[in-house]
Amino acid sequence: SNMTERELFYMKTIAKEKSISKAAARLYISQPSLSQYVARVENALGEKIFIRTSSGLNLTYAGEKYMQAATSI
Repeated sequence: SNMTERELFYMKTIAKEKSISKAAARLYISQPSLSQYVARVENALGEKIFIRTSSGLNLTYAGEKYMQAATSI
């Protein structure tokens, strides 16, 4: 896959913060552009990467797999 370092860093930050708004603040980018970014990656994968829970955003099974694949590059 043509995962970029930046893409992986963005996804890891969201996973760690469990929030797109917190991740966007930490990454110094706007929340809408980070949301669009996630949507683009999810569309490319054909799977959701994050799922909303009461504790915030969590990785889906597909998201876990994506992160593993991305990290092993």
